[in-house]
Amino acid sequence: MKLSNKLLEEVITEVAGEDVIPLVKALKNKKNVSEFKLAEKIGKEVNATRNMLYRLYKSNLVSFIRKKDKVKGWYIYYWTFKNKNIKLLAVNLKKKKVHQLRERLDREKDSQFYVCPSKCMRLNFDQAVDFQFKCPECGGLMEMDNNSDKIKEIEKDIKELEKELKKK
Repeated sequence: MKLSNKLLEEVITEVAGEDVIPLVKALKNKKNVSEFKLAEKIGKEVNATRNMLYRLYKSNLVSFIRKKDKVKGWYIYYWTFKNKNIKLLAVNLKKKKVHQLRERLDREKDSQFYVCPSKCMRLNFDQAVDFQFKCPECGGLMEMDNNSDKIKEIEKDIKELEKELKKK
């Protein structure tokens, strides 16, 4: 799996949010950059920048060292982006998606679902019984949902993700 900008942006967006991408671009391929310089570079407040950095840190995509400012006595954090962890995180995210899709597939295969004519809600059998097969949103009579297309789509998504995982 090659580390492309597209992959980098996808992983960053999924784990930390789209707003963090400019920060990553400013930090990429640099070492020990002050949080104040990063904030200035991306045009955000220091607190907002720290929040973004903490989101990246939570996913082990950045590391930091802290040094004490001799004048003010405050600690200043210097951050480094970990390029190598992106690939591993991308693989782990895909494995997690496959797991979630398998669970959803099992639910779709094992349950009967009911949907109202105006598609307000989709309920499983037990929930539909609780509401006497009437939609809690619009009051319409619920009909059994044919989920064979959903099952095929989930199976297709699982196969695609597993194919991508084998490429790595």
